[in-house]
Amino acid sequence: MAGLPLLSVVVPCYNEEACLTACYRRLTAVMTEIGSPYELVFIDDGSTDATPQLLDALHCADQRVVVLSLSRNFGHQPAVTAGMEAARGDAVVIIDSDLQDPPELIPRMLELWRQKYQVVYGVRIDRGGESKFKLLTAKYFYRTLNWLSDVEIPLDSGDFRLLDRSVVDAFGQMPERHRLLRAMSSWIGFNQIGLPYERANRVAGTTKYPLGKMMALAMDGIVSFSTVPLKFVTAIGFVAATASFLGIVYTLIVRLFTRSWVPGWAISFTGMLLMSGLQLLCLGVLGEYIGRIYTESKQRPLYLLKQRLQATIVVPDAGDQ
Repeated sequence: MAGLPLLSVVVPCYNEEACLTACYRRLTAVMTEIGSPYELVFIDDGSTDATPQLLDALHCADQRVVVLSLSRNFGHQPAVTAGMEAARGDAVVIIDSDLQDPPELIPRMLELWRQKYQVVYGVRIDRGGESKFKLLTAKYFYRTLNWLSDVEIPLDSGDFRLLDRSVVDAFGQMPERHRLLRAMSSWIGFNQIGLPYERANRVAGTTKYPLGKMMALAMDGIVSFSTVPLKFVTAIGFVAATASFLGIVYTLIVRLFTRSWVPGWAISFTGMLLMSGLQLLCLGVLGEYIGRIYTESKQRPLYLLKQRLQATIVVPDAGDQ
């Protein structure tokens, strides 16, 4: 297999005991058919079910399986980052273990990679098994993020993608803790292309991205890649200050040049509530940015490894490429 590129497949896992065996079998079948040396990098993101034991068994049965066990649940994006940093391939594929993203699409991704595309990202033209609410929120999430963001993120794309080694190395230069990998991939640039596909139902188990986590992910994307909320706060402050100034001028004119005026307790009370609400809104937006500055300033590691089971793969010599 000298001269063939080494391929890495990064698979984050969190309580996926029901999916792991099927995921391994389909990935192995696809990668074996491709014919290049490969490694499967599974990341156990602090699972509390039988996922760790299943991954240990897969490693013992197949030395091409790498297992990274994180010390606790750090989240999907840090888990994927751990896999990317451990991957040794010339091309790295990121795919979830629930098999909603078909491993059979990897050969097509590799064809586009060989055509000098350095990022091949999946574009979901159909999302099987997802509720109307999930479909609606996902649709407007990407469009709102693009409207607010300083970089354009491909619509209806996820983390299912192939990355060239140069792109993986570029990710290593981005140390931020609040991560949205699909947005970071767009910011990095390089030669990119979308690959449409139909997303399938989960093989088994339940989604690990409920509404709360999706909202947190959306907040990370907006705050990390946009200053529009801060500009919006500035605009609110300008409008409020202008309205206050006009109100003061009107009050002085009525008080000094007329003899009839209404005390206006209702409008005063309403104005007080309005200004208090605007102030709290502005403080909340500023707090989101300040909180992220605080998190970044501590420089804590993005994840911690509890155990690492390395694959025994001979990486092709540079002279053989």
